[in-house]
Amino acid sequence: MDIRQLLLAAFEVEHREHIDAIRAALGGEDGEHVPDWNDVFRRAHSLKGASRAVDLPAVEAVAHRLETLFERVVAQEVGLSQTATAAVHLALDRIEAYVAGLTDGIGPDMPADALAALDRALDPSAATPHESDRELAPAPAPATEPAAPTAPAPKSAPPETPTDVAQTLLRVPADAVEALTRATHELASALGGEAVLADGIARLGRRAADLARLAERRRGARGSEPDLDARALETGLLALARDAAELARVRSALASSIEGAMTRVAGEAERLALVPAETAFGGFARALRDHAREADRAITVTARGLDLPVDRGMLQVLKDPVLHALRNALSHGAEPPETRRRLGKTDALAIGLDVEVQGGRLVVRVHDDGRGPDLAAIAETARRRGLLAADADPGPEALLALVFEPGFSTASAVDTLSGRGIGLSVVADAARRLGGTVRLLPRSPYGTELVMALPLSAARRAMLLVRAGGMTYALPSASAERLLRLERGDLAQVMGRTVAQVEIGGDLVSVPVLDLAGLLGLPARAEEADATCPAILLRGNGRRCVLAVDALSDVTTLRVLAAPPIGTDPRLITGTVILPGDRPALVLDAEGLVARAGEAGSAAAPHPTGIRGTIAQAPRSTILVVDDSITTRTLEKGILEAAGYRVVVCVDGQDALDRLRAGIEPVDLVVADVEMPRLDGFGLLKALRAEEAFAQLPIILMTSRGDAEDVARGLDLGADAYLTKQTFDQRKLLDTIGQLL
Repeated sequence: MDIRQLLLAAFEVEHREHIDAIRAALGGEDGEHVPDWNDVFRRAHSLKGASRAVDLPAVEAVAHRLETLFERVVAQEVGLSQTATAAVHLALDRIEAYVAGLTDGIGPDMPADALAALDRALDPSAATPHESDRELAPAPAPATEPAAPTAPAPKSAPPETPTDVAQTLLRVPADAVEALTRATHELASALGGEAVLADGIARLGRRAADLARLAERRRGARGSEPDLDARALETGLLALARDAAELARVRSALASSIEGAMTRVAGEAERLALVPAETAFGGFARALRDHAREADRAITVTARGLDLPVDRGMLQVLKDPVLHALRNALSHGAEPPETRRRLGKTDALAIGLDVEVQGGRLVVRVHDDGRGPDLAAIAETARRRGLLAADADPGPEALLALVFEPGFSTASAVDTLSGRGIGLSVVADAARRLGGTVRLLPRSPYGTELVMALPLSAARRAMLLVRAGGMTYALPSASAERLLRLERGDLAQVMGRTVAQVEIGGDLVSVPVLDLAGLLGLPARAEEADATCPAILLRGNGRRCVLAVDALSDVTTLRVLAAPPIGTDPRLITGTVILPGDRPALVLDAEGLVARAGEAGSAAAPHPTGIRGTIAQAPRSTILVVDDSITTRTLEKGILEAAGYRVVVCVDGQDALDRLRAGIEPVDLVVADVEMPRLDGFGLLKALRAEEAFAQLPIILMTSRGDAEDVARGLDLGADAYLTKQTFDQRKLLDTIGQLL
């Protein structure tokens, strides 16, 4: 299958997604549920771009008119008339029929009625007198001409929820589905062995009951056939032993079979979840070259890191934004050949797409060697749109942040590449949906760079497991340059920082030292003053530091999941891994650690003896942790147990209330989430304060709901402290608990 066939196969899925979304929005226009016209507009724009990429001009022409129609709806803040709505539905029907009729990439003739209907909707002067008063205002020019640069900009769309990622339509290889199905059948077959195990256990029970009755009969019948009873008892015991041994063998084989089947299911499921970045970005270079040829511009396009495995849902969300960013680079970075020659550049504009992993983040870069950001034009556009005061003089970074505002464009006219002002807005929306960031930067010596940094929600990476303060942490092994044994007596103080002499490239270099337990506020293990400790030489962003830990545990490949809403400094934690036994461990960000080493003083250095962090005033006080997230519960439990507390956990407020009322154990303090099923944290707090037995029980609410009204409500209901997970620092939690106890 050639590249165009692959692109057409992808387009077949993508066009359906856009059409379904537009239809769903039109179906919701009932006066109470106003469609998200910004999203509809972007869908039409993406449909036009996708059809252009696979060389379907008939679809592109219809999509272009749809885009112009929806742009006018957004700008004028009016709905569609009945005539315009009918025209849109007709156009969507015609696109569907055209794509369904493709044969070897060639489609049937596109009926002219769709274009004619859309042109009538765009030009109200052609409308008949009986049409609805809700017709769109007259357009200054036909849809095929550029829109005026002073047209009102579209309003920003409300942020979409992360569930949109899971609802995205994806193409899944048939062989991957078959492999997962086989693995599932193997697991089901292995689990079927549980019936054999259950039968064996029942047989053991029957034999044990028979022996019990025999023993009872012997006690009740003194002197009656003692030899016979003894032999029967002996025989029964031997049979019971044989059955137990056989059952143990069956159980061992069954456990091995289930473990193998589960491993295969997990592997195949991961194969479906993770695909190379090329799956989404592979056709972009060709599409960009096609755009450049039509605009009579010379370019070279390079792409790196497309073999990196990334979560399918993340790639699908990034697909349109990355293409927008590439087209933006072509539109705004192009210069006349004579200008490029005068600056010592080649005639062709160089555009690059780089995909890589840094720390626990997926980083996508789009860069060019063109003219670079036009700060003056950005400032002028921002003032004209009211985004910047007339007398304001912001720095370059603040100015460049404005280009991500919806509708922002410095282009003087609309063409096939730019001018509508949605490209970088789409990029910013995608970054926010995925919990990441995006920046536009000038590139040295020439050009512009757009950088998206996103949490690496799903990837398998080699991890170095380390121990600190009684807890296990994971560190990407690629960031560990070397393992060391740190002699505590060899540490020195230089300009307020603790450093160690490390041989690098044949020379002794002073490298700053961080102690992981001290940095995270964890207790230190008892050590001799002259003992050595294991350490890791880390490298990130071109700098190095030495990270001292309590122990080096293992090197293994684990799947990296998103960081939980609770942890330490978010600059140091980038994700979570699940260790054997379903134990979560936090993933450390090597770059964040190296950056912290440049800030830290001697307090972050390893100490020969003593205790670090805030330790419980009453080391065996019992704390009840209430949270519906198993990851959060486990992490909180680990933090508190490492600080010397005894911890019990509950899954929601009702579970906690029942346990406290039952008096199963004395509880000295409660740490509760707010958002939980059955009974939330506010409800639990109110119920406890209403009962005399718990009126004085210290209660800490810890939640992601950090609005002022939520904090005020929690404190008014009687919470002793209210901590937010976004800014959570475990040392603050331990300090708060220490004060309350």
